[in-house]
Amino acid sequence: MRTTRWRPHSLSMLLFFLALAIPALAQVDPGPRGGAANAGGPLAGLSADEVGLFNDAKETFVEIDSVSGGIVGEDGSGLGPTFNANSCASCHAQPAVGGTSPHPRLGQVRRVNPQIAFATLDRLPGRNQIVPSFILADGPVREARFVRNADGTPDGGVHGLYTIAGRVDAPASCTTGQPNFAAELAANNVIFRIPTPVFGLGLVDNTSEEQLTSRFANTATQRAAFGIKGHFNRNGNDGSITRFGWKAQNKSLVIFAGEAYNVEQGVTNELFQNERDGIESCEANPTPEDHSHLRNGAGSLTGTLTEMSSDAISFANFMRLLAPPTTTINTLSELNGQSLFNSVGCNLCHTTTLVSEEAVFTNQSNVAYHPFSDFAVHDMGTGLADGVSQGNAGPREFRSAPLWGAGQRIFFLHDGRAGPANGGILRAIQEHSSPGSEANIVISRFNNLLTPGQKQDILNFLRAL
Repeated sequence: MRTTRWRPHSLSMLLFFLALAIPALAQVDPGPRGGAANAGGPLAGLSADEVGLFNDAKETFVEIDSVSGGIVGEDGSGLGPTFNANSCASCHAQPAVGGTSPHPRLGQVRRVNPQIAFATLDRLPGRNQIVPSFILADGPVREARFVRNADGTPDGGVHGLYTIAGRVDAPASCTTGQPNFAAELAANNVIFRIPTPVFGLGLVDNTSEEQLTSRFANTATQRAAFGIKGHFNRNGNDGSITRFGWKAQNKSLVIFAGEAYNVEQGVTNELFQNERDGIESCEANPTPEDHSHLRNGAGSLTGTLTEMSSDAISFANFMRLLAPPTTTINTLSELNGQSLFNSVGCNLCHTTTLVSEEAVFTNQSNVAYHPFSDFAVHDMGTGLADGVSQGNAGPREFRSAPLWGAGQRIFFLHDGRAGPANGGILRAIQEHSSPGSEANIVISRFNNLLTPGQKQDILNFLRAL
């Protein structure tokens, strides 16, 4: 019997057909980086007194609020009448205090979405409230905003998930129920936001407008070639650049803290003096509930800065002194991904390096830091549009999300739609492309100019941040 010997061209044909049968390796988000949190500590180089201030302010940041302050383990007061959480650290938790949404099985913080417990926490028998359908055990912490009021006029404001009605420490006269989220969802009138990490924001707060605008101007020609415009959101009174929040709607960390305290926990303070909904039957405390102190807890006229300050100021001090996340870029794949990140144009919005101004804190002047954001707002097209305007940021515009710390983040985009169940950071990249988005050319370059291996390198780079 004669045997057939493979010839070179036969081997080539075999390899060709095998290549058709076996798809190219798809790129995947490697998921939150393991190991140490690499975040949550004070800025490097602070004095001992400043580290002490950071630690004291952190204790305030993690404090749990009740309505009256009289519940064991819930020493803060002023919760409600409506609220989304009872502590800053409820939302800002992953991978450490100051971060963003936790996940019960991923990352450094392993716990069920804390917002679920608020439906039953500290409530009288038979007075539990309903967990909204969009608050899931393994989903992100969320706030809900309504796009329109009942009369069709623009709304855009936060509507608290829960009320204090039925809590053991609420006024008996308080009967206000939760919003009808089911009806608003059916009317396509609800959009979501997830917490933004606050790591390193003291450096951002202390970055001059000249620094922001000059860096932005330096890329104008490149951005124009990629169809990227963008602009800064600005304060309506003095015209200065605002830079905090998903739409860069807040001017400073103090305003950011005061607004969040009032909106997310319902605590009136010296920046936001009044209860949000004017529900007098649910008002349990004199206003502002959070305020500066004439005497410390021991009755003395003197005390530490944190003892004498309002909570809102302490929150701001915690954020001012909170260090940025530490990157771990070291493999060949991550280094190549860093280069490709720049070559496809991602860095035209996610600016790598900025420099802070002269600072009052020790060793914090003229610090080069790497937020991967230009802090401008950009049109992200119809796919990410939320229908809400804040300042001069329109319904389709969002601030370039700072990417430092992305390596240990679990949920991405303003509403947390990109997570571990649907592609994570890779989906977040693809969601940048939609009709009208300034990122369309960049995403097209990512999709069409890079090999699967190169795309994977970019994902690996982002997970090293």
